[in-house]
Amino acid sequence: MTPEEEFVVDLNGYILLKAVLSTAEVAELNEAIDAGHREGSPSLWGDPFKKLIDHPKIMPYLLDLLGPNVRLDHDYAIFMNRGDRLGGLHGGEDGGPSLSECDHWYKYRDGVIRNGLCVFTYLLADAGPGDGGFACIPGSHKSNFVGNIPAEVRRYEEGRDYVVQPEAQAGDVIFFTEALVHGTIPWNADHERRALLYKYSPGHSAWNGNYYDIEQYGDLTERQRRMLLPPSIGRRPSVAELTE
Repeated sequence: MTPEEEFVVDLNGYILLKAVLSTAEVAELNEAIDAGHREGSPSLWGDPFKKLIDHPKIMPYLLDLLGPNVRLDHDYAIFMNRGDRLGGLHGGEDGGPSLSECDHWYKYRDGVIRNGLCVFTYLLADAGPGDGGFACIPGSHKSNFVGNIPAEVRRYEEGRDYVVQPEAQAGDVIFFTEALVHGTIPWNADHERRALLYKYSPGHSAWNGNYYDIEQYGDLTERQRRMLLPPSIGRRPSVAELTE
């Protein structure tokens, strides 16, 4: 990560990474979806999706934001057509006032950023102004008062200028920490929203209770294999030492 990117992540709790996927990569992924891949974990939909586990353009961010033992916790896809609705604003440090989800955290110390559960969202369709989709409250990953967000704002029944829908294009990736208050604004574009969410945790922790079965994946690189391991601390192999 560049110093400016570190500043943006620390300031906002998310960052838009432009053109992570090439036009050819986006087309290949969309063609596979058009052919019927829409259910279950995208990482199991074939090699083009498996490569996203440790895409070379996101690995530096994974290592800088979650450390050398980062693991893939779970992954899924979101498809939305005009008028579709999903969850309202949620999240926040340690799950917010209820403290019910203690894998949602963001920490900084001595020049190092670390996160609990995080998301890298691969966009396979544009999200223009007012289209909807991913939304967040920048900076809320460090707020002590997320419980004061009005319920009608969380449900998108009332707008506020502190709720932001980042504009992005197919091929971009949005990183955000689950400590950030975030959600999904109803989709308002004529085209289908297509997003692949790959969610990562530090090697010692897990949000999802269903661990990956490596045998389902066929050929894996050694780095991918390590990133799909169940959570552990002792003798956990680093992924930082492996390069493509």
